[in-house]
Amino acid sequence: MAYALHALKTDGHEDMEFSWWDSLAQGLAAVGSWQALGLVALGVVVGSVFGVLPGLGPVAAIALLLPATLGLSSLSALLVLAGVYYGAQYGGSVPAIVLDQPGEASSVMTSLDGHPLARQNRAGVALSVATLSSFVAGCLAIALVVLLAPGVVSLGLQFGAAERFLLLVVGLVGATVLASGSFLKALAMAVLGLLLGLVGWDVHTGTARFVPEALEPWMGRQQGLTEGVGFIALALGFFVVAPVAAELAGLSALAPGAPVQESPRAPSDGVGLDTRPTRDELKDALPALLRGTGLGVVLGVLPGGGALLSSLAAYRLEAVVSRHREPALGQGNLRGVAAPEAANNAGAQTAYLPMLALGLPPNTIMALLLGALGLHAIEPGPSVMVVQPQLFWGLLVSMWVGNLLLLALNLPLGRWWVPAMLSVLRLPRRALLAGLLVAAGLGALALGPHGWGVWLVMGLGLLGFLLQRLGCEGVALLLGFVLAPGLEEQLRRALQLARGNWFVFIERPVSALLLMVAILLLLVVVLQPRRRGGR
Repeated sequence: MAYALHALKTDGHEDMEFSWWDSLAQGLAAVGSWQALGLVALGVVVGSVFGVLPGLGPVAAIALLLPATLGLSSLSALLVLAGVYYGAQYGGSVPAIVLDQPGEASSVMTSLDGHPLARQNRAGVALSVATLSSFVAGCLAIALVVLLAPGVVSLGLQFGAAERFLLLVVGLVGATVLASGSFLKALAMAVLGLLLGLVGWDVHTGTARFVPEALEPWMGRQQGLTEGVGFIALALGFFVVAPVAAELAGLSALAPGAPVQESPRAPSDGVGLDTRPTRDELKDALPALLRGTGLGVVLGVLPGGGALLSSLAAYRLEAVVSRHREPALGQGNLRGVAAPEAANNAGAQTAYLPMLALGLPPNTIMALLLGALGLHAIEPGPSVMVVQPQLFWGLLVSMWVGNLLLLALNLPLGRWWVPAMLSVLRLPRRALLAGLLVAAGLGALALGPHGWGVWLVMGLGLLGFLLQRLGCEGVALLLGFVLAPGLEEQLRRALQLARGNWFVFIERPVSALLLMVAILLLLVVVLQPRRRGGR
């Protein structure tokens, strides 16, 4: 099973014979050590615990772990962070089903039918179906990514600088257009992210951009804003400090205007955790599982898509398909558990395809992982598979390993693992939030001497808090921040090769098509008489 993968390199064209079996064997060797398996296990456990905690999820977990991964190799860092992502997808369904308190936004739809089952003393049935649906959908989605990735990479390697620039533009515009809330606010956040991403030394001109001259001697040339804002500082400030401050102030989007409440007690064994679905129930849920997987596979690769949009679309589709079945959706139908769980895990896995193959993150988590690549001096995009195949295939193989670990934790060991996760909710909410702030502060200390990192994280956290008060989301800002260096580099390269001729972006069919797509996405919003406040 092989075909010719054409890799474009700086010294010309080179043909390489590609084999899936050899590549998967290379990935398996990369994650086959006890250290790598331990890192995957650590990631899925941490992700599961953070998935249980309402309002936190994988974004906060990954942001907190970023400073700790600086001392690891690039593959080791990605193994932990990726494990956190799909671990949180599993973990979020546990409180959603047992407590009707979704830990992850993508688990909201699962609670609609999962919690009624728990009230019928059948929580174990719902959790088993959720786990099996997540496992099957995740494995199928990873297999699809493995099959499609070489072709997408081969296509991406044939793009010139103009095509790569416009591809990043389409991704950023698409995420901005599909963002919830006001389009103008999302656009402003994307522009702010681009500006923050360009702060610091310009390697081409040797000048400091967006840094007041009066501050340069005080900050020095080896630290401060002259070296850029810093991806870790931005992640900690916007996705840990700002949400925690908003919740402490009673301004969280999860409970607007309400004071911080103490976390509820985890339930005892009286919710049916030991019950398991029958073969007929599994057979009845299988069509919903497959439909949810199909939707998640498609929506996961779209800008602004991912797990949340996939689970919502899958549940709505299931409401139409199963409207004549008993019990009805919303009253404890296992199809209402299988469909969104399959969709959100399939969407979470296929989101890796544009991120790894093209350097185009479709959602917040992929933007964080793309930034993690930059922290380890890896240029994102199609060259990753050619230059660092062990990292590329090792990450994909680790997803299968992580799904197997999560299956073992939630089925054979579920009797002990599920109560252990729910026991985290017994901790006072204020203590958890304070712990997050302390962890963010410790991570900030590693960003620079003399406490500069702490001040930077605090400043960005305050900025994120104020923007949240104004109804602005940090997703578009993060995407703009991580794409800013690539956009600048590809724009410079395209104009240099074209001797300053701006018509280079419409001379080739692919670049002209991408430019038209970006314009059409903007026209879709501009021509609407009025945009709703949210999806």
